[in-house]
Amino acid sequence: MRSPLPRAVLTRLETGRLVVLSVLLGLLVGGVCAGLRVGLNALLDLASRVIGYSPPGTPGEGGLLMAFGDALPWGLLALPLVGAAYAWLVPGDAGDPLTQLVRGYHTRGQGPGPAVQARTLAGTLLGYAGGLLVGRDAPFTALGGLGARLLRQATRLDAVETRTLTLAGAAAGLGAVLHAPLAAAVLIAEVLYRRFEFEFEVLMPCVLAAVSGYAVYGLAFGFSPLFSLEVAPVPASPQLPALLGVALAVTLAGWVSLFACRVIPEPWTAGRWRPVAGALFGALTAALALWGTPAVLGDGAGWVQLGLSGFLGPDALLAGGWRWLLLAVGARLAFGGGVLPSVGVGGLLGAGLGAVLGVDPAIATLVGAVAFLTVTLNVPVAAALFAVAWGGDALLPVALLTAGLAHLLSGESGLLPSQVRSRAASLVHTGPSLLPDGVRFVARRLPTGAPGTPLDPAPPIEDGGPTPLTSEQELYRRGVPSSWQGARLSVLSLPPGVEVVGVIRDGTVRVPRPELRLTAEDELVFLARPDAYAALEGVLRLPGA
Repeated sequence: MRSPLPRAVLTRLETGRLVVLSVLLGLLVGGVCAGLRVGLNALLDLASRVIGYSPPGTPGEGGLLMAFGDALPWGLLALPLVGAAYAWLVPGDAGDPLTQLVRGYHTRGQGPGPAVQARTLAGTLLGYAGGLLVGRDAPFTALGGLGARLLRQATRLDAVETRTLTLAGAAAGLGAVLHAPLAAAVLIAEVLYRRFEFEFEVLMPCVLAAVSGYAVYGLAFGFSPLFSLEVAPVPASPQLPALLGVALAVTLAGWVSLFACRVIPEPWTAGRWRPVAGALFGALTAALALWGTPAVLGDGAGWVQLGLSGFLGPDALLAGGWRWLLLAVGARLAFGGGVLPSVGVGGLLGAGLGAVLGVDPAIATLVGAVAFLTVTLNVPVAAALFAVAWGGDALLPVALLTAGLAHLLSGESGLLPSQVRSRAASLVHTGPSLLPDGVRFVARRLPTGAPGTPLDPAPPIEDGGPTPLTSEQELYRRGVPSSWQGARLSVLSLPPGVEVVGVIRDGTVRVPRPELRLTAEDELVFLARPDAYAALEGVLRLPGA
């Protein structure tokens, strides 16, 4: 039956549906993230008893600005085993949680299944608890994707809603753990591409989910910033040349890391050799912690806080250099994937360079973090917003200048292999030119009796292809309803005037064969008159459809 509501009203209702779902998803992810933090704190406490050393934590996460104990030689022997387990749990072709998120979006939501997502979550928890270079934000990103999958089980989502809400769930998880919901939402909309482009259609759902998720998370653990600054520093004019030097040096370090991480041949980090390479990475981390400095354990967020507080001098360059080495070596193994590892490396390098050049340590630390985060993840706007969220509004001019300079000099490289160059290269936007997501193609109607006006429908194409478009028909694109999943095309019951002329699967359009079975990831292309398609939509929107 055809809906009695006008099309404009239906459009507003569908938009309102996405708003409500984004808020509900944020509330769900925020609550689950609060439980995850409790479990992660317990894992860190257990790991400190085994290793004998507890890295400093950040004030926003309830940590202390001190490191307790000494790394025990026999406790560090567990790191190779933890590295091998992490490499086995996190698939090489899927990558870390942020890489999985980006790849899943560009493949039209066909990301890893729940089993792979659960394994990735377990691997990131194990790796971070053991002290390897896995950011605390990585398991929260994975949990955000799982939250979107849970919501899909509770309500019916089409393909576009699934892709959008998966990104929004990750934004909610990142916004909670980084204590910067708006910056996290911008990062998710920006990280999809190497070039400076945005997914504006997913930005607002990400903002809504991140804000509502952080509201729930903050009720449990407070709303203090991730990093603590007593007074928001205001960059002085005489310090600008030195800060420019810090930004340029850290940008160069990030640019070199992009090439250094590709030195290890890819076959060495795949297949049966992947757990072996993970064990070697854990052994390297243990060796640096034993004979170098225990500061290499953890994701480095606590050491960035010490740099912001002025407790680190030129020796921060050494700590940042060791972390830079671990990030370059472990990038192919999905170690260091996320936001906080890049913040740790860049922040420590900035703190050390700031001590050498004699500039304010807090400003130099955040400038280094912004530059390195921009180079490694291609997120200049989000990097600047993180600096403002953590350091205050006075840092906005220098943060924007640093991010813009770093992105201009570093180009379009990045540590995320799943990023594509631009929107035009994404499968989400490279479908048939007449059928972009969310856009309905309307055929041009000629006046009756004009030369060339088809008065009668054209006959079907002999080879079984789709019926040519007539002046009264339009093309529509829609995800497969849940009640049609698993059914053959031949058994579909369609209203008069509606026919299926194509099935979009794996980014390609297939000819609709009667024996073809539909899946949840497919999308259907309908050829219909507007009134006939409205009748079809009215049926599909009924409960149980």
